[in-house]
Amino acid sequence: MEAYILINAEAGMIWEVAEAALKIDGVKMAHAVTGQFDVVVYVEFAKVEELGKIIERVQQIKGVRRTQTLIAVPQPIRR
Repeated sequence: MEAYILINAEAGMIWEVAEAALKIDGVKMAHAVTGQFDVVVYVEFAKVEELGKIIERVQQIKGVRRTQTLIAVPQPIRR
């Protein structure tokens, strides 16, 4: 399964947050971005429980103020 974690970071902490996120198991990419959020993290996981652990670790990163998680919906199998 796949998800995106959108992060609001403290001012001046964007790059530190992105770099710290990359050290978490399951995180495949982390990008500083413009707009409503400061960092977007792409994660892959097998079970929703694993996603919960990844989110908890992201929220513990110094400089993370708030997160919002978007779980990717797989395309239905067509027969």
